[in-house]
Amino acid sequence: MAQRKSASRQTASPKQNTFFGGAAILAVGIFVVKIIGMFYKIPLLNIIGETGSADFTNAYNIYAVLLTISTAGLPVAVSKMVSEANALGRRGQVHQVFRTSLAAFLVLGGVSFLVMYFGAEQLAGLMNDSLAAPGIRALAPAVICVGCLAALRGYSQGHSNMTPTSVSQIIEALCKLVIGLALASWVMKQTFTAADLARCAPALDTSGMTAEELSDTIAAVQTSQAASGAITGVTVGTIVALAYMVMNYVFSRMREPVRRTDRPDDTRDILLHLLKIAIPITLSSSMVGIVTLIDSSLVQGQLQKALEMTENASRAIYGNYAGALNIYNLPTSLMAAITASVIPAVSGCLVRRDRKGAARITGSALRITALLAFPMGVGLFVLGTPIMRLLFPRLTIEVAGPLLSTLGLATPFVCLMLVCNSILQAHGFVNLPVLIMVLGGAVKIINNYHLVALVGIAGAPVGNILCFGLCLALDLVVISRVIPNRPPLIPIFVKPLAASSIMGGAAWAVYGTLFRMLSAAETVEGGKIVRVISRGDNIAATIAAILVAVAVYLFLVVTLRAISREDLALMPKGDKLAKLLRL
Repeated sequence: MAQRKSASRQTASPKQNTFFGGAAILAVGIFVVKIIGMFYKIPLLNIIGETGSADFTNAYNIYAVLLTISTAGLPVAVSKMVSEANALGRRGQVHQVFRTSLAAFLVLGGVSFLVMYFGAEQLAGLMNDSLAAPGIRALAPAVICVGCLAALRGYSQGHSNMTPTSVSQIIEALCKLVIGLALASWVMKQTFTAADLARCAPALDTSGMTAEELSDTIAAVQTSQAASGAITGVTVGTIVALAYMVMNYVFSRMREPVRRTDRPDDTRDILLHLLKIAIPITLSSSMVGIVTLIDSSLVQGQLQKALEMTENASRAIYGNYAGALNIYNLPTSLMAAITASVIPAVSGCLVRRDRKGAARITGSALRITALLAFPMGVGLFVLGTPIMRLLFPRLTIEVAGPLLSTLGLATPFVCLMLVCNSILQAHGFVNLPVLIMVLGGAVKIINNYHLVALVGIAGAPVGNILCFGLCLALDLVVISRVIPNRPPLIPIFVKPLAASSIMGGAAWAVYGTLFRMLSAAETVEGGKIVRVISRGDNIAATIAAILVAVAVYLFLVVTLRAISREDLALMPKGDKLAKLLRL
């Protein structure tokens, strides 16, 4: 009996190692892709400026929605069905699932391509940004490529081989970085004339324009072409990544030793099963993108209609908001590791009927999220303007800085909401988070329709606060009602919030002191005296404020015992860290 137990442990060990090794490979791949993305987005906005930023964002928002609809749920369904067929030794079923999914991806990708390529002008018109059309058209081929990529990645993951997925994602990001930035920079270095205007934007009527208006229009078209060049890097990246995945698939088939002897299910049955798994995931994933798309169109439409701005003026204003959103989205991307870990960990406890263990993991996940989200949100709120001045000198800092500060207030809400959604899904409440997000999205859209018309672009980030604040509140109410042995919520949030508030005060004091020491007085119109700071001095002051904030926050977290030994035990090397902190 002892030998059998020992043998079973030895048999289980490789599977466990494969799973955790695969998860680690995916995590490292995602981290590398995020770093590459940061080196792509920050220089890009400084190359194409605020108007180009609006064109890029509008085109990408449309692409993101169609991409999510085409590829969000099917890869998960493919990997699940391939994994199940592999476990049963059904090699014929594995390949039939792959062929069926690839055909489905090609159909969905082909439809999305036709919509984006031939309807680019109409889609740009819906976004109230006619100059976004070249970028939309440049992204159209990527939808087909990413669909095929998703099928190949799902097939690979279904074989518990995560390396090809991570490598292809890194290849895709590197091509986007190198080719996209090179094309955008090259376009901006060209000298655009009225002839180029007629070639790139033939629908524009320039007959009644003054010399100044013509010059502004030429500059706007040039930035839109630069944004299109940057987007071309995305398309090229998907093509190169697809070539890599096809080669990997071919080589894996050549190495496959097992003959297919089973009779696969009917194609229609496989397709129905794929859709049954994929549709709920797609609906959940696409909701944020659809709300973002509607909101982007609405904000720019209100700027043009209610505030009577020209399209170029609204593009410039919205470009500043898009730049602030790039920084605001960074903390939420860091939540992916926590949300990905919560569902299997909690589900595993529930399968074992270990409700106390599930409650402990739930409490730790919320506490760790609060420990990360509150300081990031407070930091963006306090240092919004210095951060935008540091990263995006080509934007209008007086507009972009306050927008980032307001968005910082929404950061804890959206981060905690994402983790709460994972907790609910782990407990079997799959559709409830989607309904809550629909309600929050409706609040955001209604707010922006009215508030942007009253106060301009400053009203847009308020919609994020109301939307995600409402979603988080409803999630917490549901968790407190339907999840047994739920952790006490108030203690989870009070200590991180207190530590973050003190940290924010320290950062504000350090930056303010250094600003006054390093800045020089300057007189502007009307005799008003303002203080300005050079870019180099702003870098020094901002970094100093961040370093002080980090030191203060870490000290307060340890002093207030805001994190427990049990929380650290869930992390790699957590026990050693707990001993070091004397917890």
